[in-house]
Amino acid sequence: MKLAYTMAPGRGDTDLVLERLAANLAARGLRCCGTVQINSERADAGPCDMDVRVLPDGPVLRISQDLGPQARGCRLDPAALETAVGLVKVSLSSGADLLIVNKFGKHEAEGRGFRDVIAEAVAMEIPVLVGLNALNRPAFENFAERLAIQLQPEPAALMAWVNEVTASADELV
Repeated sequence: MKLAYTMAPGRGDTDLVLERLAANLAARGLRCCGTVQINSERADAGPCDMDVRVLPDGPVLRISQDLGPQARGCRLDPAALETAVGLVKVSLSSGADLLIVNKFGKHEAEGRGFRDVIAEAVAMEIPVLVGLNALNRPAFENFAERLAIQLQPEPAALMAWVNEVTASADELV
């Protein structure tokens, strides 16, 4: 199984690492599908807006809701997330060298979101790289049956893993 995850310590750092990796891989001609998250700070000092860019060149979708300045709950827009999931599923069926999922989050931990797309990619033997946070790590490890490997959130470590898991696919052709 070619399933890996990465966790960066700072708020939004995993998003930045995965977005840069996706851009570098696209420049190399690798067929990546999935999503990378783009956070935009707000002028009103509220929480950032969360968008995902559907890979490789799909739309940017706002996945956060503005619930007002006093809101403290989850701001994820489930309908927007599911739209992104549907677009990635179509892209995956067209073939890919790698699936990148910006986050195995609360929805995935509860059996929704990108969970089925990740499983489908693994079944198709497409390597999968997932962003993860400590809160959802136990659910991810259970989902992955503890077979996923952790990668350092450093460009060289991520690129080395991608090179390794995509090289074996190239050798079969």
